[in-house]
Amino acid sequence: MDIHEYQAKQLLRPYGVISPPGECAFTAEEAEEIARRLGGGHWAVKAQILAGDRSLAGGVRMVASEAEVRETAREMLGTRLTTPQTGAGGEYVRRVYVERVHRIRSEHYLALALDRDASKIALVGSDAGGSSIESVAANHPERIVRMTIDPSSGLIEADARDLSLRIGLGENDAKTCGRLMAGLFDAFIALDASLIEINPLALTVEGDLLALDAKMSIDDNALFRHREIEDLRERESDGRLSRARHGFNYIPLDGDIGCVVNGAGLAMATMDLLRLYGGAPANFLDLPPSASRKSITAACKLVIENPKVRALLINVVGGGLGRCDVIAEALAGAFKAAGRTLPVVARFEGANRELARKILRDMGIGAVLADSLGAAASQAVQMTKERKAP
Repeated sequence: MDIHEYQAKQLLRPYGVISPPGECAFTAEEAEEIARRLGGGHWAVKAQILAGDRSLAGGVRMVASEAEVRETAREMLGTRLTTPQTGAGGEYVRRVYVERVHRIRSEHYLALALDRDASKIALVGSDAGGSSIESVAANHPERIVRMTIDPSSGLIEADARDLSLRIGLGENDAKTCGRLMAGLFDAFIALDASLIEINPLALTVEGDLLALDAKMSIDDNALFRHREIEDLRERESDGRLSRARHGFNYIPLDGDIGCVVNGAGLAMATMDLLRLYGGAPANFLDLPPSASRKSITAACKLVIENPKVRALLINVVGGGLGRCDVIAEALAGAFKAAGRTLPVVARFEGANRELARKILRDMGIGAVLADSLGAAASQAVQMTKERKAP
């Protein structure tokens, strides 16, 4: 689960990771009022999307008057911001973060991430803060400093001091940075994070270390321990809230063939065959064997409501808890709830296959029935091409 910059900063403050004063706004007028309340004379207006490199796309702007804050927020809100991390479609800007600007002496980079191979936590730093760290790593690997932390022993003070010096901080600031790293480590463990990134970590003219930006990802499997974090989940797009509530795995893609599949491996094979026959999947969907009829209905509805989808491919292998008829009933309920009709190709195998086919017929879903995955994929691609034709 990824969260916005302003949310990450809120979560990190109790752990001693200090950031400039700022507040989130959903309208241009709110942004202006926040700037007035913050004071300072100079502000940063930042589009809040779940992607990095916002400044390269005009998503972070420095302004010097309250009127400029209002107009900048007005220009950002309601637009789609496209960065190297969003893909061609970009991400819709629903809110901006208004933050007081400080005078900066130097910028640095700090991040904590899981090192799954070593079963440890990687602490990564650089003196090239404020830059794309991927570009720095590719072109100047000598500027990337890395160490691993054993979670059982924690961050050793001497190691933190050494890394602070190696990312360009002086002796006087290394101790402060060490305390900040300790706070980041404590937050990483306590919040079940998989990534915390501070870029840039700024040393101000006054000698303060401030997190000017913060990126944070939380392990989805640990959210049951953090209801307050789950409430931060992005609710407005890509079915994130529905996925959280119902426990299915869904990833939106750029194609136009909706896929309803039970099993991650089967879902990958389904998408591969669609590509092979010249089609493009609109989503990855894995319905777990334990999914209830309500959860399956929510997943199918999410696929059907996608305006890009021109045809639906059902590929279900029934067995044990995941019976074909249960998925067929849920699919019929999803069509009714979505209020939309689509051409459907259905391939059922295993438990209650014939009953599932009968349910689709009885519910008025005129599905083309296929006996093999290859035939189902080929037919779905053909249907999509026919609907595209003038």
